[in-house]
Amino acid sequence: MTVKPLIILPDPLLRVQSKPVERIDDELRRFSDDMLETMYDAPGIGLAAIQVGVPLRMLVIDLAKDEEPKAPTTFINPEIVQFSDEASVYEEGCLSIPEYFAEVERPASLTVRYQDLDGKTQEVTTDGLLATCLQHEIDHLNGILFIDHISRLKRDMVIRKFTKAARRGAE
Repeated sequence: MTVKPLIILPDPLLRVQSKPVERIDDELRRFSDDMLETMYDAPGIGLAAIQVGVPLRMLVIDLAKDEEPKAPTTFINPEIVQFSDEASVYEEGCLSIPEYFAEVERPASLTVRYQDLDGKTQEVTTDGLLATCLQHEIDHLNGILFIDHISRLKRDMVIRKFTKAARRGAE
């Protein structure tokens, strides 16, 4: 397994619409392992393929706490098929926007249909942190960042901060 470099704001790749996975094979399974290794190394609880520079509709999540055994799930071609009218608010962060956190309101529960690493279609109905994490990562697949759900003023401040940091890093 290989830790991949993370794509960081303001990289325009984060705004790319990811393409569907067409074939689930050993190469894709190795990529899933690399994504998990990268997510654990960061450390984080979710990672979309685009965050490591691969515009495929694929994401990994593991919400296990440090003292619990790892419980990774790979979601291939995930799609939200239903969500609740009820909303919940979570403080979100993102591996591609390091050390910035903001409260985001999203539907409290949802149903997601996806393929697993064996190519089988699965469906999960969930709420709480998993629902929030799935929405956050699926947004990535659509070129949407969690800062797109906060006020324009705060979003613009974050983008300016990361753009300045990227310029300083390029000098």
